[in-house]
Amino acid sequence: MHIDELPTPALWADLDVLESNIAEMARRLPGNRLRPHVKAHKSTALAALQYEAGHRGFTCATPREVLGLAQAGLGDDLLLANETVDVGRLTEMATSGARVTVAVDSEATIAAAAKAGIKECVIDIRVGFRCGCEVDEAHGLAQLAQKSNISVRGVMGYEGHAMGVVDLERRRELMESAMERLRQAHDVVGGDLVTGGGTGTHAINTWVNEIQAGSYVLMDTAYTEQVDQPFRQGLFLQSTIVSVAEKFAVCDAGLKAQGMDHGNPGWSGGEVLFCSDEHTNVVPEDTLKVGDRISLVPAHIDPTMAKHQSLHIVRDEQVIDRWDIDLRHW
Repeated sequence: MHIDELPTPALWADLDVLESNIAEMARRLPGNRLRPHVKAHKSTALAALQYEAGHRGFTCATPREVLGLAQAGLGDDLLLANETVDVGRLTEMATSGARVTVAVDSEATIAAAAKAGIKECVIDIRVGFRCGCEVDEAHGLAQLAQKSNISVRGVMGYEGHAMGVVDLERRRELMESAMERLRQAHDVVGGDLVTGGGTGTHAINTWVNEIQAGSYVLMDTAYTEQVDQPFRQGLFLQSTIVSVAEKFAVCDAGLKAQGMDHGNPGWSGGEVLFCSDEHTNVVPEDTLKVGDRISLVPAHIDPTMAKHQSLHIVRDEQVIDRWDIDLRHW
């Protein structure tokens, strides 16, 4: 089937780009130097390719991702990198048969993990504007976890505020400031893991011993402005032109079909004006007619993947497979 035969809106990935991105990251960060973040794609089929490339541990954003990977036989070493106090879900993870480590940053998160039978944790350090404890709280929380029969594997800190910065030196400056806090915490907590980073800092963050990159597999448009990135965009949203005006055209893929928190999608055929619930308005460089197909490039792959049940796998514009996006929801 050609991509233009897909019912629209339809999400598809260029398999050549996907495989190239996975191989390039495996070359740069082999084995356990990378703990891929599955929140970016939410697919066990895609995670299996990362596993085959040598990455046996995964970073997860939700309990659903942890449980889905465990059920798929990819549970060698799973890190839930977001805090939760949901004892029921924590218990499911603790009894999943997978090795599960959870991030904790408070007495409450430690108590919930202990009650659920979780055996391992990392102390999450606030190195920017996300979750985490202060550096001077880390030692006490590590001691509390150990007293609660939870082994402390190390520390975690995510420099998300640096990730999308275009200027390399400014990105490095922000990353180093954040990682100095993580280093201070690790000095008092100890443990084998110093985990953090992402696609935007994967090549410059040498402070951690594993990188939690996820977007590299299919890439966000924001990262394409970073000239040091070797990865290519490989995720597309196929859409049909449903109306044509004198100065613009309208396609049938709106904000309900793609993540909009990073702005409008890209399009190689002209300018994207705006997106509404079910439509995107574009100004084409060449004449479009009703029924024509266009391929939008979602600005942020993580929420875009979460809006679709399946991902069409494409090579040379031919659909050769369809993968379930089976790690959606929470």
